[in-house]
Amino acid sequence: QVQLVESGGGLVQAGGSLRLSCAASGRTFSSYAVGWFRQAPGKEREFVGAINWRGGTTNYLDSVKGRFTISRNNAKNTVYLQMNSLKPEDTAVYYCAAGSMGDSFLYSHRYYAYWGQGTQVTVSS
Repeated sequence: QVQLVESGGGLVQAGGSLRLSCAASGRTFSSYAVGWFRQAPGKEREFVGAINWRGGTTNYLDSVKGRFTISRNNAKNTVYLQMNSLKPEDTAVYYCAAGSMGDSFLYSHRYYAYWGQGTQVTVSS
């Protein structure tokens, strides 16, 4: 069993930065891929980015490439989402999730068994 807790959300002006953290409990966390998803009001949940269990492969939504970076520190059981050059359209509740899958499926929510409660990110124009 893995429990995930996101933190680091908040209100930021367009062009600003935030770093979200996803802290996990459970000794097997280092064996899971971790993904970040977001959901804006009235919209479906959207894949943002993910990192495989080794940390050697990442995958990003096209609209965040070059602005967002995912990293992980397995010794601290934590995964980070560094978000730079934020835009109002990045406003959403951000969720981290953990699961086991091949690198080709990092983008798919279907393979993530464990989810955090979410953290709100609001970008003002």
